[in-house]
Amino acid sequence: MEYRQLGNSGLKVPLLSFGTGTFGGANEFFKSWGSSDIKEATRLIDICLEAGINMFDSADIYSNGVAEEILGKAITGRRDKVLISTKATFRMGTGPNDLGSSRIYLLKAVDASLKRLGTDYIDIFQLHGFDFMTPVEETLSTLGDLVRSGKIRYIGCSNFSGWHLMKSLAASEKYRLPRYVAHQAYYSIIGREYEQELLPLALDQKVGAIVWSPLGWGRLTGKIKQGQPLPKVSRLHVTGNVGPQVSDEYLFRVIDAIESVAKECEKTIPQIALNWLFHKPTVSSVIIGARDEEQLRQNISSFGWNLSAAQMAKLDAASAIEPIYPYWHQRDFIKDRNV
Repeated sequence: MEYRQLGNSGLKVPLLSFGTGTFGGANEFFKSWGSSDIKEATRLIDICLEAGINMFDSADIYSNGVAEEILGKAITGRRDKVLISTKATFRMGTGPNDLGSSRIYLLKAVDASLKRLGTDYIDIFQLHGFDFMTPVEETLSTLGDLVRSGKIRYIGCSNFSGWHLMKSLAASEKYRLPRYVAHQAYYSIIGREYEQELLPLALDQKVGAIVWSPLGWGRLTGKIKQGQPLPKVSRLHVTGNVGPQVSDEYLFRVIDAIESVAKECEKTIPQIALNWLFHKPTVSSVIIGARDEEQLRQNISSFGWNLSAAQMAKLDAASAIEPIYPYWHQRDFIKDRNV
């Protein structure tokens, strides 16, 4: 396994990490992702560790905490061999302070995650979203207290806009507070909006991308075929109307290009889609998920070989999107400056 620096930190993380959204299946939404119990989760983690994948990503809202509980039990006796990444911000109770990035909530959320995980520290703690109601200084100073207490070691964010992230980084510098070293973001060959603002920002500020849903919200499994109904087992039956949207015309144009490259490489559609991400700037780790051993081993096999420059160019061209304003306006000037 390749290990990459996580942003502007001294921490190295595996290029592939494992997402635990498939653990538990405690409600219909997460059941559509998977429902691994402790035994199944332990076996999947065994396979990951054998392949050198030692980082496991979770969140308090995954099956309402059950995913963290299963992860904690599945790594019993080998906490020192793994990196745990988890997240909080979204609602975990009925009270007015049972969500967000305020001091009162983050202190409570971290303690609750530690208890569910059965550990006394979290390697990477990330805000799951940006809280407009809480000053970034309050959030960052609270995270600083948690770092100093030893409860968390590195901090990151997830699903931030460019200005959210830059405002936070500026506050960290101004007040000498801990700095986000990771941004867990949606990025895939059929979801390239990350490249318009967040990627340049991450390059400039040295923030590592931890990529979620690299297979386009389950659309790049190789089972989605033009003119055919969804396969019987697909989370899109439940989640297709939420999360990132994509037109059929664009989706199948990209899939056609992926299939062509897959034949050349003798690989699968998911393996091509994952390997494409490995070549992209700022990517520190790509989160893969799996319902079962076969799916996990297939995803792990996306590593250990490389797409050619010509194949990358073909995939880039097929999946190119017209940038929104002001990025289309800036495009020609950027090209001119590179001459």
